[in-house]
Amino acid sequence: MLARLYSSSASKVPISLIAELRKQTTVSLSKAREALSQSNGSIPDALEWLQHDLVSTGAAKAAKVSARPTTQGLIAQSLLSASTSPKGLPQSTLGGLRASVIELNCETDFVARNALFAALAADIAHTAAFLSEPGAPAPAPAQLAAFPLIPHADAGPQQHTPGATVASAIRDTIVKVGENIALRRAHTVVQDQLVSDSVLRLASYTHSPLHGLPCGPTSVLARLRISSPSLLEQWSNPDFAKDLGVLERSIARQLVAFDTRAVEYTPDLEHPEQALLNQPFITFQGELNGKPVKDVLSEWATTHGLSESKDSARVIDVLDFTKWTVGEPLPEQ
Repeated sequence: MLARLYSSSASKVPISLIAELRKQTTVSLSKAREALSQSNGSIPDALEWLQHDLVSTGAAKAAKVSARPTTQGLIAQSLLSASTSPKGLPQSTLGGLRASVIELNCETDFVARNALFAALAADIAHTAAFLSEPGAPAPAPAQLAAFPLIPHADAGPQQHTPGATVASAIRDTIVKVGENIALRRAHTVVQDQLVSDSVLRLASYTHSPLHGLPCGPTSVLARLRISSPSLLEQWSNPDFAKDLGVLERSIARQLVAFDTRAVEYTPDLEHPEQALLNQPFITFQGELNGKPVKDVLSEWATTHGLSESKDSARVIDVLDFTKWTVGEPLPEQ
C-alpha cells in the first residue's frame, strides 16, 4: 500500500466558504481557496488578503502587458441628468445636464465582450459624468485615471479594492482578464440649469449594448435646445414627455445610421446627407418617416403645440453631437 506523501491545507477549505467568498468577489475558484487557506478560513481576512494580492500582482502584470496594442474595446456612456427645466417650475424640480462618453480599449474582441470589462467601462463613464465640473474641459485620460472610481448604479459584486482610482481599477481588471487595457479618450457634458423659456436636452444611443449596460462599439450623445413660449404648458403632459423621448431617441439613432458629420450642411462636406438636417428621417416611425429631418422637427413642434405652424421660427435645434466608434482615428491624428 502506497503511503500518502503530501498534504494540502488548501484542500481542507470547506467548499461552502469558497462559495461564500466568490459571492463577494470575482476571483477564480483556486484563488478563493488560496485566500481562505492563507487566512485560516476567515472571510474578512481572505478579502483583505485578496486586496493585497491584487495590488502586488497587478502592477507587475500591467507592466508586462503595457506594450501590447489595444485595438478593440467599448464606447461607454453615462447619462446622469438629461434635461434642464423650463422657467416657472418649482426650484425643487430644476435640473441640468450631466453626462459622459468614454472609450476603453483592450487587445481582443473576446475581452471587449467580457462582463468585467463592460462593467469597468460603465464605471469609468459614470465617474467622468459624476465628477466633472460645469464649464471645465473634459478630463484627459491621464487626469481621469487619477479620479476615485465611482461605480455605476447597476454594479454587481465589488470588483475593485476599496478606495480604488480609475487607474487602479484598470490595473485590477488587467490581472483578471490577462490583457492590456487603456483608457483612450473621454468627453463630458455638464451644464447647470438655465433660467429661460428654453430647455436643453440630451439624446443618447448605444449601438449593440452589452450586458444590459450602455456600452457598445458605437455611441452618441446629442445636445438639443427646445425654445417655445408654450413649453411650460406642455412640459407636465405625460404624452408630451413620452413623444419627446421617442423623438430624441430617433435623432440619436439617426446620427448613427448615417455617416453624419455635422448638424447643418457646409461646403466642406462631401455630400449633403452628411448633415443631419438634410437626411431622410428613417429612424422616426409614422407618417413623417422618410421626410427630411429639418421638416420633421418643424412638423413635430407644430403638432405638439410648441409653434403655430411649421413655417414658424425653428423651435427644436440640434446644437451639437458626439459620435464615437471604437478604434476610429482621433481628430488630431
